[in-house]
Amino acid sequence: MTCSAHDPSQGRRRPGGDGQISAWARNRVFYNAADPTQRNANVNFFADYNNLALIAIAVVSGGLLAWPTIKSGTGGKRVNAAAATQLINKRNAVVVDIRDAAEFAKGHMPQAKSAPLDDLPNRAGGLAKDKAIPIIVVCQNGQRSSKAQAALKEAGYSEVYALEGGMAAWQQAGLPVIK
Repeated sequence: MTCSAHDPSQGRRRPGGDGQISAWARNRVFYNAADPTQRNANVNFFADYNNLALIAIAVVSGGLLAWPTIKSGTGGKRVNAAAATQLINKRNAVVVDIRDAAEFAKGHMPQAKSAPLDDLPNRAGGLAKDKAIPIIVVCQNGQRSSKAQAALKEAGYSEVYALEGGMAAWQQAGLPVIK
């Protein structure tokens, strides 16, 4: 059995000769799994402390990249500014602003009801007459809304959404703000 490998420095194919992989190909990603000396070289890659540090960095950075997706999946449903506008206009969704009174006074969505996050469990019952009406929870940048969603679901509201990006995203989209 012969094997040939492409040598980029020569720009041509050369025969492998006696069935052994050439020295050029042996130093590449490919290895003979049946040869224990080559398999140990790959195991040693994971045992080297420098490589373990690189592997740890890769795992941690991958986890940090995946965290927002994991976090948003546990909090509940999210809507962007355009979808929130449609819910408000077509289904009469109630907008609940969970920021504190000072942030609410600086600017809020039209017809938004102020219910600070700390006071939300006490005020949840009076936010909407019908608990089947959609509720859109708004905070400053979308980070605190998952706690409010959980509190409103506990209060019996069936459709609770969080505004992705909060008031910052709403303002960036150029949508109206009441001051």
